[in-house]
Amino acid sequence: MTQTTEIPVEAILRDELAHGDAVLGTIAPILGHLVISQDNSLFSDEIIAQIRGMSESVAKQLLAEQAKVAGEQSIVDFIQRKQAELAADLMSSPEFLSHCHALTVERQLVEKLHRRSAVDPVLSPMLQALISSDDAAISSAAMAALAAQARFIQQQQRMELPVCELPGELFHAVVLIWRTTAEAGDEDVTARAEMQLRSIYDEGVSRLGLMSKLVAGMGQGARAALSVSHAGVALFVTALAYGSRQDRDIAVLSTNERQLGRFALGLRASGLKPQEVEEQFLMVHPEIAMPEGFELLRSERAAEMLATTDSRNAG
Repeated sequence: MTQTTEIPVEAILRDELAHGDAVLGTIAPILGHLVISQDNSLFSDEIIAQIRGMSESVAKQLLAEQAKVAGEQSIVDFIQRKQAELAADLMSSPEFLSHCHALTVERQLVEKLHRRSAVDPVLSPMLQALISSDDAAISSAAMAALAAQARFIQQQQRMELPVCELPGELFHAVVLIWRTTAEAGDEDVTARAEMQLRSIYDEGVSRLGLMSKLVAGMGQGARAALSVSHAGVALFVTALAYGSRQDRDIAVLSTNERQLGRFALGLRASGLKPQEVEEQFLMVHPEIAMPEGFELLRSERAAEMLATTDSRNAG
């Protein structure tokens, strides 16, 4: 029989990870309550307003498609009659709320690093280098990602969320909510509108799809994207998710100050050396010191610790 001895820093990180998991488990239920009430004591007014705005934006797009198929004389009036109810139905979905929350956290991180460290919200040094690549496919993909990131920043400022920017599984879940909450007599119109929407949906050309393809296409070079100052926030969290085998939304949320253990483990599991992990902490959390003995933690062990929670927190 063999026995593995846990080094002291693992116990510290395990406790941090457990605490962070408990927080992740409460996010959607709490947000679900707050977006329909006036009690914003646990999340900022900005986060609540952003999630409500994105919910209303998605509802508006779905209803506009439905109104066109139905041949409504006034699409605006049709949307106004039904938007609040559909938005409320969308906000009853923990998966939808969690994704909207992650997008808001990502945008806040973009703004914080731009303000504090002059990290460009759209054109990072890595993206600029990819655009200049001699490989036409890489250059074209990077240009598309650049345009998508620019749109994302603008959309977040307007509290908008294009339906076709949703990840595949969530897009299908949102369409299902729309279908199942259709009023009696509207089922046929909603079904036809749904078919129209599905025919134009392509996850691969969404911002998240483009970022994922860029990172995956880098192979071993994806490690360079684990520098937030070099890659920019969008590519950085995509590479973090890719390298640590976590859902991207979880990787985004790990940058929050209440997820320090997950952030450290994710960076180490992605292959960064302890000193490189400290450098990223200095960028994202300059006031936080790494726990003593972190340099002894192996990347394989960090991945094992994360894997024990992925099944509960993915998505």
